[in-house]
Amino acid sequence: MKIDRRNFLTTLGASAAATVLPSAAQTAEPHGGRRPKLGLATYSYWHFRTERVPIEHVIEEAARLEVEGVDVLHRQMDNEEPQYLQKLKRHAFLHGVDLICLSIHQDFVTPDLEERKQNIEHTIHCMELAHEMGIPSIRLNSGRWGTSSSFDELMANRGIEPVLPGHTEDEGFAWAIDSIEKCLKRAEELGVLMALENHWGLTRTSKGLLRIRKAIDSPWLGVLMDTGNFLDDTYAQLEEIAPYVNFVQAKTYFGGGEWYTLDLDYKRIAGMLIKAGYKGYISIEFEGKEAPETGVPKSIQLLRDAFA
Repeated sequence: MKIDRRNFLTTLGASAAATVLPSAAQTAEPHGGRRPKLGLATYSYWHFRTERVPIEHVIEEAARLEVEGVDVLHRQMDNEEPQYLQKLKRHAFLHGVDLICLSIHQDFVTPDLEERKQNIEHTIHCMELAHEMGIPSIRLNSGRWGTSSSFDELMANRGIEPVLPGHTEDEGFAWAIDSIEKCLKRAEELGVLMALENHWGLTRTSKGLLRIRKAIDSPWLGVLMDTGNFLDDTYAQLEEIAPYVNFVQAKTYFGGGEWYTLDLDYKRIAGMLIKAGYKGYISIEFEGKEAPETGVPKSIQLLRDAFA
């Protein structure tokens, strides 16, 4: 019997498609095809109140909990020696985990030119550390006036503190913008994105954060959304910065927060980020008093459910 090759192949192809290929409704995934990857901040295991928890331990926990990335707190590192940096990079690779951000501290809000210069040099130095570890971004602070006697007092005052006597907010913004601009060239050379966080001081509000971001026209300055750092009009402010966001740190408070507790609606926040087209990491910052051994897994489930 002679087989019509063309008809045979057409029939075979149609049959295979009907058998193998699911419908569009079956293949559709939420949020444009995939959920954002999760990260785990090493800060989740160390809130400055106890002995430092090794970065290696957090890497191992991230791997065990099937979290894709680790956000490294600079002050939690043992040292800055090259051998230690490469050890962390190797440890992460062997555990199938990416190092995704280096969260650092600096303060550009000071009338002292030498102090600002030191903070610029510190920021560039930390970008170089990130580059050595294969980390593509750093958390950037604007800085604050420093008129609070302690961080606990600042938190008791909901992050609000008076301007340094004899100076103005406009001066503070000018100092911060000028300082960040002096870091841009090195950021581009190293390929390390500076992600400016809503982290008290000048960036306590979305207005202040975006004032700095919009004043600096560079692809090497991004925005870091910390979901727990807008204490007033939380969702309105988060929504305002969402289109600019390059990295997210998601606060959770199981057991009650170290300084305060927010009841955050993460499905609502996920909707904002999805609408804005965000495709980057969601780094979990567990800031509750519950033991991280239980608080962190709960946080992971919370975020997975929100983006599911």
